[in-house]
Amino acid sequence: MNEFPNSENFDDAEESRLRFRDQSAMRSYWDLMRIPNVFTAMADVAMGFLFVQAVGWRFEPWPDLPALATLLAASSLLYLAGVVLNDVFDVEIDHRERPERPLPSGRIALASARRLGWRLLVGGVALGSAAFFFVGQFRPGFVAALLAIGILLYDAWLKRTLLGPLAMGACRMLNVLLGMSAMDVPLRTEHWVVAGGLGIYVAGLTWFSRRENARSVRPQLAMAAVVMAAGIALLASLPYWSNRIILHLQAVPRDWWLLTGALGALILWRCVWAVFDPVSVRVRIAVAQGVLSIVVLDAVACYAVRDVFWASLVLCLLVPAMFLGRWIEVT
Repeated sequence: MNEFPNSENFDDAEESRLRFRDQSAMRSYWDLMRIPNVFTAMADVAMGFLFVQAVGWRFEPWPDLPALATLLAASSLLYLAGVVLNDVFDVEIDHRERPERPLPSGRIALASARRLGWRLLVGGVALGSAAFFFVGQFRPGFVAALLAIGILLYDAWLKRTLLGPLAMGACRMLNVLLGMSAMDVPLRTEHWVVAGGLGIYVAGLTWFSRRENARSVRPQLAMAAVVMAAGIALLASLPYWSNRIILHLQAVPRDWWLLTGALGALILWRCVWAVFDPVSVRVRIAVAQGVLSIVVLDAVACYAVRDVFWASLVLCLLVPAMFLGRWIEVT
């Protein structure tokens, strides 16, 4: 009997082991960055970019693709930085509440995560500034820097205070404005309504998720759901603020209200379900649906000023988010 393993089989086994280790490390980093959620940030920027080009001084039928790609990349890096640094600052809390997360479980070293978070943050601001070469003005870099400051304030200090939901809503609003910063035009009421509607919705969603790892307080969930509904309602009021543009549904406002109302009901029914029985699993399901629904809200806002083609492209970002969400937690 041969006491030595076949060298070819040994090499194959070693290659398989290394491949599995690499895949496991990649999966850990994807868990750390909550990779499905980054597509919601991209949807914000794509919508803001398309919206401002349609509601600017002149209508642009085809967007400036290099500028759009640069802003999408900047938003993605800033969002991922925020998620990574969130876990870095929360590592002690996660040791108690979520020991399965990559940092408390030891799958990723804290120092490695810290370096990654800061590099992503700096890279996001740098890419936002680099958009100057495509749009010819510094507004994207300025907005990216404000967004980075907002991310740090939320992660390091504001997250567990009463201002936490407001700070997160402000970050989401700035993310929409990052897309809108591509054109050097004054931001008018309709721009603020869209960005503010998304910001208010996310502030409510953040408030809703504050106790997702334990049994939540029913009144808090109910009030947070009302704030989410207020954000959707502000978006639904868009025809009232857009007297200088022609929206697709402005001629028949009732159809626009039916569309946004139906969308709001589809988004919020899980929240109502969690209010009646505020156990952790129901709250987390409602939060996961609420996060992914940001893409749908962005698509509807885009449809208000663009045609179905562009709104569908924004909506397509939901596909990778949902696909990856089957294996990687959204919340």
